[in-house]
Amino acid sequence: MKNNLDYPAAEATKPFGRYLATALLVSAAYVLLSALLIGFKSDQLVLAGIFTALYVSTPITRKFILGFSIFIVFWVIFDYMKAFPNYWFNEVHIGSLYNAEARLFGIHTAEGVLTPNEYFQRHSIVLADVLAGLFYLCWIPVPLGFAAYLFFRDRRSFLYFSLTFLLTNLIGFVIYYLYPAAPPWYVQEYGLDFIAGTRGNTAGLIRFDHFFNITIFQSLYTKGSNVFAAMPSLHSAYPLLVLYHSWRNNMGFMKIVFGMITVGIWFAAVYTSHHYVLDVLAGIAVATTGIILFQTLVAKSKRFARFVEGYVGMIS
Repeated sequence: MKNNLDYPAAEATKPFGRYLATALLVSAAYVLLSALLIGFKSDQLVLAGIFTALYVSTPITRKFILGFSIFIVFWVIFDYMKAFPNYWFNEVHIGSLYNAEARLFGIHTAEGVLTPNEYFQRHSIVLADVLAGLFYLCWIPVPLGFAAYLFFRDRRSFLYFSLTFLLTNLIGFVIYYLYPAAPPWYVQEYGLDFIAGTRGNTAGLIRFDHFFNITIFQSLYTKGSNVFAAMPSLHSAYPLLVLYHSWRNNMGFMKIVFGMITVGIWFAAVYTSHHYVLDVLAGIAVATTGIILFQTLVAKSKRFARFVEGYVGMIS
């Protein structure tokens, strides 16, 4: 005869077992695929471990990680781009982009016409170095922190922001492959000739590292997926997405804060020679396109709207 006192406890273990099996299967598939495409890294085990722990721990952590899986998808795609460099598929734009920047935004000096990047390289100041580094450190923590806030405040708003973020990145990634482009620091270091496999470079952000005697940006830029992915500047797109959704959610004073961060990142991108002004403008255009496209899909596509509603229900 079945012990009725033991039955509820036995039943309670079944969902946990299913959740654990699902999490381990997904994590194992991710680690295996990553090892095949880009080689094994300890970071992959960390990500898999976080996913598994949150998925099996509690209902709220499960909903949290299911929601934030949107950002995990972004990161995995970004990481896997290392396996398929965009310069395999199209010519890298170096001189043409540099010349366009000089023609449209060139600064006339005694040395001749300089791009804004070249001008700032020659006229850097410590305060701007520090501010640029601080602003550039915001490019991922601010969107993630904003998403976490929305998750606990309004799951629908969280999902709208997160899916718009992913959609904006996908648009940017497509452009990376259609229009490979070298950043300003590449021209400063190597000239106008294409050199495949060039490693990432901290460029002007090295001054921030030197000022504080740290290696934070040096460490970050050794992990870059592709040097020739400067156009559009997704660094410039992310804070604009946050700013838009802060206005949409009527966040009061924080709208001003996010506005300052947005402009600060735009300035830092150019000041540190990581992006041309043209790259920043393209990033703004991509973010705007992502916002409009997402809103259009929700309003016009019943299938997409049902998907979003289902996702909201899953994490609520």
